[in-house]
Amino acid sequence: YNINKRNYHILQNLFNLKNNNEKIIEEMEKIINNNKIFEIYKFSKDEFKNDKNGIYIGEMKNSLKDGYGTLYYNKDDKSVRKRYEGYFKNGKRNGKGKMYYNDGELYDGDWKNNVYEGKGIFYHKNGDRYEGDYQNDKREGKGIIYYKNGDRYEGELKNGKKEGKGIMYYNDG
Repeated sequence: YNINKRNYHILQNLFNLKNNNEKIIEEMEKIINNNKIFEIYKFSKDEFKNDKNGIYIGEMKNSLKDGYGTLYYNKDDKSVRKRYEGYFKNGKRNGKGKMYYNDGELYDGDWKNNVYEGKGIFYHKNGDRYEGDYQNDKREGKGIIYYKNGDRYEGELKNGKKEGKGIMYYNDG
C-alpha cells in the first residue's frame, strides 16, 4: 500500500488490532522488529522513516519527524520504551503524547524537546498514579500521587520528590 495522510489512521489501527487478526499482527510485529517492513509495504517518503530507535510512521518535514506520528521502538533498545504516540517537532517529542513502556507503565501528557514537560499523568506498573506538573522529565511543581493502597498525597514536589507544602491522606482516615 502507498500510505497517504488520509490512510494514516487506517494503518495505525492495523498496528493496534488485537481481536480477529492476531496472526497478521504477530507477523507485522516480527517484520517491524527486524526492520524489514519494506518486504510487505511501500510507504511514501514523507510518512515513513526507519528511525535509529525503531520504526516511525507519521508526518514529517525536512526529513524529520514533525506533526503527529507513532514511533515503535526496537526490542533491543536499551530502555524499556515500547512506543510513543503523539506530536513531534523538528524530530523530537513535543506537545501532547503518550509513551508506552514494555513493563506496562504509561506516561500521558505534555512533552518538550523529548522530555516530560508541563502537565502529565504517569501510570506505574505497581498501580500507583501521579497527576501533575513535570519539568525536565521530573515531577516538579504541584501534583497528586494516588497510591494503590488508597493513600493520596496532594501538594508540592521538587526534583521528583515530595517537598514543600502538601497533605497526605491515608486510606484508614
